[in-house]
Amino acid sequence: MATCTRTVWKVLSGCQRQLKVGGPAHTGVSWRNSPVRTFAAVRALKKEKKEEAEKEVKKEKRVIDDNDRHKPYGKTAWAPVDDVYVMRFYPRTVHHAADAIDLLKSFQVLDFAPENQPVYVDLKLDMKLEKKRRVDTFVSTVHLPHPFKMEMNRVLVFTEDADQVKEAQDCGAVLAGGAELIQPILDGEISADFYVAVPDILQKLVPLKNKLRKKFPKSKRGSVGINIPKMLDLFKTGHEYLVESECYVRTQIATLDMNKEQIYNNLKSVLIDVCKRRPADRGPFIERAIIASRTSEALWFRSEDVLPKPAEEKE
Repeated sequence: MATCTRTVWKVLSGCQRQLKVGGPAHTGVSWRNSPVRTFAAVRALKKEKKEEAEKEVKKEKRVIDDNDRHKPYGKTAWAPVDDVYVMRFYPRTVHHAADAIDLLKSFQVLDFAPENQPVYVDLKLDMKLEKKRRVDTFVSTVHLPHPFKMEMNRVLVFTEDADQVKEAQDCGAVLAGGAELIQPILDGEISADFYVAVPDILQKLVPLKNKLRKKFPKSKRGSVGINIPKMLDLFKTGHEYLVESECYVRTQIATLDMNKEQIYNNLKSVLIDVCKRRPADRGPFIERAIIASRTSEALWFRSEDVLPKPAEEKE
C-alpha cells in the first residue's frame, strides 16, 4: 500500500511540473502559468565605485586668515605678556636675518659661551616638481666673502700638459699630474680635499669613481674646466655644502666672533647659491630657514629679506 501511494505522488508531482512549464492543459484544471528558472540571472555590474570617485570633489586645504582676528586660530594670543611662557600657545616668532644675528650675539654674552663658536644655517627646500618628480639633490661649493677656516683646502689637479702642471703648482695645488696619480690614490697613498681636472683626461679617471665618489671631478660642480687658476681659487678657499635627507641643507656659515656684517654677507652668499638650483618656473625655493650657534636656540628668519629682489637680479 505504501509503495502504491509513493508511486501516485511521483506521478502527480511530474504532472504538476509539466503543467507549470507550459505543458498541455487538462480540462477542469487551471494552473498558473509561471515560468520556473533553474539558475539565477547574472546581476548587471554597476560602476558604483567609479561613479562615486568621479562625483567626489577633492577637499581643498582650509586656509585660515588671522589678519582681522583678535587672536590667531588655536592659540592663546598674538604675543605673550610674560618672560616665561609655553611656546605652543603662541605663534612662532620669525625674525629678520639681521635681528636674528644680533640675538645670537646677545645669547653668547648671557650664556658665557665661547665667542668663536660656529654659526649654522638650516634650510628646508621645496624640491617637488610636477607629476611626482623632484629636483635632484646636489653638492655645491660657494666662495664665501669672509672665510672662517684658518687653513686652505688641499686641491689636486689632474692634467697631462706639462705647462698646466707647472701653472697649477704655482697657483697653490697640493699636487698636479696625469694618469700616474691614479694608482697611488687607489692605494690611499695620496689624498686631497678636492679634485679638479681638465676635460681631456676625464676618460682615464674612470677607475677613481668608486674611490672618490662625490669628490670625483664633475662639470656641474665646477671641478672640470680649462681655467685651472679659477678652479683653484674657488676650491682652495671655497665652502662645500650638500642637500641631506632629500630637502635639507645644514651647514656652517661663519663663527660668532665675526662682526654682524660679515656673518650676514656669508649667509647671503649661501642663500643665493642655493636658490640658483631653483627651477625657473617654480616659486620660492626655500620653505623654512633657521639660524643658530652651537649653544643657542634655533631662530627662524625670513630668507626672502636676504635674497635680492627680482629687479636687482635683472640688473
